[in-house]
Amino acid sequence: MVGGLSLLLGIIGIVLPLLPTTPFILLASACFMRSSPRFHSWLHHHATFGPIIANWEQNRAVTKQVKKRGAVLIVISFLFSIWVVPHLWLKAMLLVMLCLLLTWFIRLPVIELVAEKEENH
Repeated sequence: MVGGLSLLLGIIGIVLPLLPTTPFILLASACFMRSSPRFHSWLHHHATFGPIIANWEQNRAVTKQVKKRGAVLIVISFLFSIWVVPHLWLKAMLLVMLCLLLTWFIRLPVIELVAEKEENH
């Protein structure tokens, strides 16, 4: 149940900038590891999700592209939320959450796969 909901939220997050994709896909993978080996395998072999999951599971790191895109979308979604909420205390809380989340996210290790580099082609 949680795996399916996480997968759905991750897929929605691809087109909706207010939802992050990667954390939901990673959660779905963790949930499906025991509950549904078929879906777990599908996620790991998916052209888009597979490399992100493998990179995280093997290295606990993300690529530069994922980090840049994630940081931009985090800032955009929080700024939109800050603009929309009517109460000053909510705006302040969202700003603190933005700073904490962005600090954590920016500190994630970056790894680039050797196979993607030009000298290997």
